[in-house]
Amino acid sequence: MSRIGKAPIVLPANVTVDVSDTNFVTVTGSKGTLTQQITGNVSVTRGEHEGKDSILLVANDELADTNAKHGLYRALLANMIKGVSEGFTKSVSVNGVGYKVQVQGNKITLNIGFSHPVNVEIPEGLTVTCPSATEMVIAGISKEKVGQFAADIKAIKKVEPYHGYGIYYTNEHVRRKEIKKTSSGKK
Repeated sequence: MSRIGKAPIVLPANVTVDVSDTNFVTVTGSKGTLTQQITGNVSVTRGEHEGKDSILLVANDELADTNAKHGLYRALLANMIKGVSEGFTKSVSVNGVGYKVQVQGNKITLNIGFSHPVNVEIPEGLTVTCPSATEMVIAGISKEKVGQFAADIKAIKKVEPYHGYGIYYTNEHVRRKEIKKTSSGKK
């Protein structure tokens, strides 16, 4: 059995979980609704943990594939429950001379050292705000969508290791290289 999969998921007060006969799980909360199909030999059951309503995933056999899916689906359901109750955010910064970010409608305009501004459309279900001209905060209820969109933005201009110019996560440590030294004229 998966150690992660065995742990129960305690439901917050404002979250409801519906499980169909075909293991199709719908999670509804104050921020929205998410769905997930549970496949393989993993089933979802409702129960109580420490006096609170909870969800428990049960592996129906001991195969390696079932064990992997057991932990995977438990993590996905926990992320769905957190997403519909609290939401997820990811902060991305740009660094460079003249680099800036703007949100215009459902598009982000990035001025990041190219000869032209880069326009990126914001996917449905996500919101992007710019607290400053060099920072953007991506928010949504799906951890997968928030993380993937932040990674797509970051991939547009990778961080240059000498000056640190580029796009990076705000809490990411950018590894810098020492600037190459010139010789003092000796041959």
